[in-house]
Amino acid sequence: MSEQLKIGIILGSTRQGRVSPQVGEWIKGIAGGRRDGHYEIIDIAEYKLPFMGEGDPDDAGVKAWAQKIDEMDGYVFIVAEYNHSITGALKNALDTAYHEWNNKAAGIVSYGSTGGARAAEHLRGILGELLVADVRVHPTLSIFTDFEQFHTFKPAELHTKSVHDMLDQVTAWSGALKGLR
Repeated sequence: MSEQLKIGIILGSTRQGRVSPQVGEWIKGIAGGRRDGHYEIIDIAEYKLPFMGEGDPDDAGVKAWAQKIDEMDGYVFIVAEYNHSITGALKNALDTAYHEWNNKAAGIVSYGSTGGARAAEHLRGILGELLVADVRVHPTLSIFTDFEQFHTFKPAELHTKSVHDMLDQVTAWSGALKGLR
């Protein structure tokens, strides 16, 4: 591969006290030792996106968000499970763009009381509608065992292999789908 793939690590929570930045940095640290892509953290909170349908389509945050999503070849979503689903901020961010997501690949790293599995399953349906191919390997993190006092991220070592396996799939699919764009 002559040109490195651009993979965005999307922080799916904007809530005060969120732990997604810790998980995102951990993923980026693992990815940093790889040579198959350029990995970048994309924090939804930085874009100040208006709710879909309530903002101006020319809003600077909306334009910057769409441009950033468009630049990427693939994604890793860091997904917190809130009320058995993804966060409202993530759903809004997904809905704020459309064509920019198309024909790309994504991996999901989720966390919550059941490893965030229910939120990840909701996200898979949304990604399908956006023409994003989600990969099979899905690292799940328990809020009880991978976080100290529910806040400080201390992942079990076994997750590192799962993250590498997921990234292998994300980069393979991202490279394969690049020809469709």
